Amino acid sequence: MESIFHERQEGSLCAQHCLNNLLQGEYFSPVELSSIAQQLDEEERMRMAEGGVSSEEYRTFLQQPSVNMDDSGFFSIQVISNALKVWGLELILFNSPEYQRLGIDPINEKSFICNYKEHWFTVRKLGKQWFNLNSLLMGPELISDTYLALFLAQLQQEGYSIFVVKGDLPDCEADQLLQMIRVQQIQRPKLIGEEAAQSRDQRLSRSDVDQTVEVNHPFDGTGMLDEDEENFQRALALSRQEIDMEDEEADLRRAIQLSMQGSRQSELSGSLPQNVPQSSHSSQMDSLSSEELRRRRQAYFEKQQQQLQQQDQIPNLQDKLTLSSSTPEPGTGGDMSEEDMLQAAMNMSLESVRNHLNSEEEK
Repeated sequence: MESIFHERQEGSLCAQHCLNNLLQGEYFSPVELSSIAQQLDEEERMRMAEGGVSSEEYRTFLQQPSVNMDDSGFFSIQVISNALKVWGLELILFNSPEYQRLGIDPINEKSFICNYKEHWFTVRKLGKQWFNLNSLLMGPELISDTYLALFLAQLQQEGYSIFVVKGDLPDCEADQLLQMIRVQQIQRPKLIGEEAAQSRDQRLSRSDVDQTVEVNHPFDGTGMLDEDEENFQRALALSRQEIDMEDEEADLRRAIQLSMQGSRQSELSGSLPQNVPQSSHSSQMDSLSSEELRRRRQAYFEKQQQQLQQQDQIPNLQDKLTLSSSTPEPGTGGDMSEEDMLQAAMNMSLESVRNHLNSEEEK
């Protein structure tokens, strides 16, 4: 494939690329094709002047732009045909009645020039194989003999005009080399810009994924590893759990306080006459059964145990996240910690409940 000459598209110079790919070399430049176009324009002007330079048709012709070229680099079929005449080559319309009557198999031809609107490209036989030398492709495309007729028929259905190139093409290195060997093509060449578009789409796709990850898992730029990030997320979830437990813990502490107050009240009520009404705290204590207290204490202990287990699973995160509701560490002095005080209060409440139940049974 490296020996095949293939010009890629530049601007709108597809006519130049078509001719050079056909002849397999840099035979024509935009300047040379423009010169041919200007010569054609001058010949047409002279023919129009034969009808009189003062005629309306002649003045209208002069005001119209050239039909053989434009500023973008487009050249007409007349320019291409005149350029090929220099090499003794002729163009014949492929689907014309004159050519169809010849009944020539496309495989037996040497090359074709295809045109759709303002785009031109060459299909040529090099050695014993056919190649699509479209300048819009990144490289030559191999066309099998069995596919050639279908390829040309498909182009006609898409609106292409196909011209058969008649005459002897100049010798080229690719043709001589491919006469001795046959090439194979594993993957079809991509269109110019197709690979860049795919790369751009991939970059945009990766950017969207990165933005999604950044929204769902904000990254502070400290370079944490995936494992640390996972631990961080678990710690964050634990923090939310502890915040949710605060209300239940507060309710349990209030129940323990009521239990302690109820115990003291029961001792006082034992010394009072039976006909003296008991306080509102005693009524509240009666409404809070010992079974209910036991159940709440058990739930509290289970949650405390679960919290300690989860904290053991997230080592080395104390420097990354300060939990808003973490359990305070015991003091270094001789004072009792909050946990010890809470345990003592719970023991007292249990004792008071037992005393209260015993006093009830004695009654």
